[in-house]
Amino acid sequence: MTNNTVSSTARVLGAGLRALLVLTLVCGVIYPLAVTGAAQALFSDQANGSEIKDTNGQVVGSSLIGQRYDLPPNKGEKAPTPDLKWFQPRPSNGLGTNSVNTQYSLLLSGATNRSGDNEELIRWVKDAKAAVAKDNSTATYQVNPADIPPDAVTSSGSGLDPHISPAYAELQAHRVAEKNGLDVKKVEDLVADHTTDRLLGFMGEPRVNVLELNTALRDLTR
Repeated sequence: MTNNTVSSTARVLGAGLRALLVLTLVCGVIYPLAVTGAAQALFSDQANGSEIKDTNGQVVGSSLIGQRYDLPPNKGEKAPTPDLKWFQPRPSNGLGTNSVNTQYSLLLSGATNRSGDNEELIRWVKDAKAAVAKDNSTATYQVNPADIPPDAVTSSGSGLDPHISPAYAELQAHRVAEKNGLDVKKVEDLVADHTTDRLLGFMGEPRVNVLELNTALRDLTR
């Protein structure tokens, strides 16, 4: 091997090493820091996971992901029992003990993929409708099954939807008021205060974030 060949090879290796170091610095350090800094400066809430905090500043969850409100399970229980002092979210991917996702688990997100005429799905919806009517009826307020909105008995496509319709939230107001010893009007006002209208007035539907609503309810009952 001649000296010229060795010198040429050394120059190529040196250029490659310099390029590696420069690209590592730019792509592995400068660019991530710049993007992170810009995200924190312009979209701090979204960049940090759209966290919801209570009045004490404690993070209670994300506004983008639903969660259940259940009683501590008893030994041998197969299905979670809803804690009825809280507003309940829509079902998470199915209904009953054979649900695809009963705990809003991120690893199990997705739809049940059952058609509208599927016998099992129809049975789930009927059972859920009966349970919603029973759970939300009080001594002074009886739920009419015909008034139960679809989101009370069906899951969203992702199974992780954090929102319910204002109609479902209002349907639960009497039960929540009774369980927490609150005036119904005060609970209904709480629902109204946490109802988000259509985007730009025409996109999507009015909705209520259950976690935000329950966080406000907890602050109200302290």
